[in-house]
Amino acid sequence: MATQALLAVQNIEVIYDHVILVLRGVSLEVQEGTIVALLGANGAGKTTTLKAISNLLRAERGDVTKGQITYKGERIDRLNPAALVKRGICQVMEGRHCFQHLTVEENLLTGAYTRGYIGSGVREELEKVYTYFPRLKERRHSQAGYTSGGEQQMTAIGRALMARPQTILLDEPSMGLAPQLVEEIFEIVKELNKKERVSFLLAEQNTNIALRYADYGYILENGRVVMDGEAKDLAQNEDVKEFYLGFSTAGRKSFRDVKSYRRRKRWL
Repeated sequence: MATQALLAVQNIEVIYDHVILVLRGVSLEVQEGTIVALLGANGAGKTTTLKAISNLLRAERGDVTKGQITYKGERIDRLNPAALVKRGICQVMEGRHCFQHLTVEENLLTGAYTRGYIGSGVREELEKVYTYFPRLKERRHSQAGYTSGGEQQMTAIGRALMARPQTILLDEPSMGLAPQLVEEIFEIVKELNKKERVSFLLAEQNTNIALRYADYGYILENGRVVMDGEAKDLAQNEDVKEFYLGFSTAGRKSFRDVKSYRRRKRWL
């Protein structure tokens, strides 16, 4: 008997401004204790999918008009974002959003306040975050707006951890970061997944690194899921290698060779 998914998105449709259809029949699942990658080019609908789950669409005049989203078997697509945080779902948004006028430590503490952890236990949670992100401990008294891009991304993830989430929606963690920092952040994500049993749904354009760290993957094209499977199987799929990794049976391909790829994809 198949186990019930921790998070299940079932055939959702998202429309902006009552006119623009962005997602069409998107379905995906996140099993407890796994890392699931949501892959695709810019504009494929990855961020919209995450915001549909965290109920942040209304702030951008978007609505889930069809389908449903469940968490631990209960429907959540009608809850407000604050209620979702209390249920254990946190989103780390694209662009390393921090309170720039606050220190790194003050940013982290705001994550604890979202669930009412104002008294006991906060210091222990803070030290746990510093264990995973030792660089933040060194910069804890620095104003967040003056830290590096990598440190701001670590601050954003650490702030989410302070809310004691069971599931983190991570949007484009590699964007704008040096390759070495990207590896460091994904290593921390893997460690959090193994040691803290935090489940991750991460939207990522860097297909190569995402498939190396994820357990399962979904590929979005033009607002719909065109392929899914175990991460190791997707990494070996010829279409994925050619259209997302730049490789084919003939070896590495140049952009000039694949610039008309949309007309040749087998799933379109």
